[in-house]
Amino acid sequence: MTVEVLECGHTESPHSDFTRGYGTDADGNRHCYDCCAERERVAMIETGRATLYLTAPESGLPSFKPQNGMRHELTDWPGKLRFLVGYIRTGSHNIAGVRYDGHFWGPDGKRWRFTQYGNNTQIAHCKRLKVAA
Repeated sequence: MTVEVLECGHTESPHSDFTRGYGTDADGNRHCYDCCAERERVAMIETGRATLYLTAPESGLPSFKPQNGMRHELTDWPGKLRFLVGYIRTGSHNIAGVRYDGHFWGPDGKRWRFTQYGNNTQIAHCKRLKVAA
């Protein structure tokens, strides 16, 4: 069996029956999950923005509804890049019905915020907070 080397210089990460062991960038280059996480980390520092996934590993719920008291994390898609969430505040949203906001410490050591809309998604829109002058 021949082992294929990805464009990042590594072989595929361990994968399951429904995913491959790599991510693909906008130019079609394939990267192992560790390299994907590093690229996301660098992009977060450069742009101050990210789209991550809000997870509660111990919830075991089929549909995700954040609750204070649970341990929450923000992760990239393969779960290699992880940030602990300090707290989650629940609010209302005119279309999604509910929104969840919270803060975390980003890869640059600065404070970030995230917002997730609705109970049927884990997508969290993240942005670095501006520092008061």
